[in-house]
Parts: sequence; structure tokens; C-alpha cells
Amino acid sequence: MLTVKQLRERGGFTLLNRREPDADREISSVYCCDLLSVVMGKAPAGSAWVTVMGNLNVVAVSALADTACVIVADGADVEDRALDKADEQGVILLRSAAPVFETAKLVDGLL
Repeated sequence: MLTVKQLRERGGFTLLNRREPDADREISSVYCCDLLSVVMGKAPAGSAWVTVMGNLNVVAVSALADTACVIVADGADVEDRALDKADEQGVILLRSAAPVFETAKLVDGLL
């Protein structure tokens, strides 16, 4: 297994959280989707969720689905409100400059 901290270091992802989160959680899989209702019902707990969305709802869905982290791909922006809520909820937000598919392949290769 791979922790979020190890994923961040080995994958070269940028931490977006304003406060250093507890990144010792293990990642069980990678999950890609931009439709929040699908993520709520199908994202495995402990997964690294890859999306291009960076809004407040992503943080809420990540907390509800119990994902290990959210990776915002394609260098997409994340709203300030989402960053604040992520720190409050303990949701780890990472950024990748690569597209969703390439980001997911990288994560899968590290798992």
C-alpha cells in the first residue's frame, strides 16, 4: 500500500491544503469521475479521486465518500472556499499538471 504522503512525494503532486494535513492514510485504489453523484455512490473508500473540479462540493463529496485524497488534474484551479473547507474537514487536495487519464495511470503505477 501507498500513503497519501508517499503518493505526493513519488508522484510529484502539489499539496493545495493551506495547513499540513495528516497524510498517513493508505490509498487503496484510484478513481476517476467528474460527476459528483456517481462519485458519491461508486468511489471506493480510501481511493485517490482524480477530477478536474475544484469547487466546494468536491470537498463535501470526498468527505462523504471517504476518499483518501482528491487529485485535481490538468492544473485546474481550486476555489478558496474549497481550500478552507478541505482544511476544516481534513480532506487532502493535491494538484497534477497532467490530464486525468495520465494522472490516474501514474497513481495506479505507484500503487
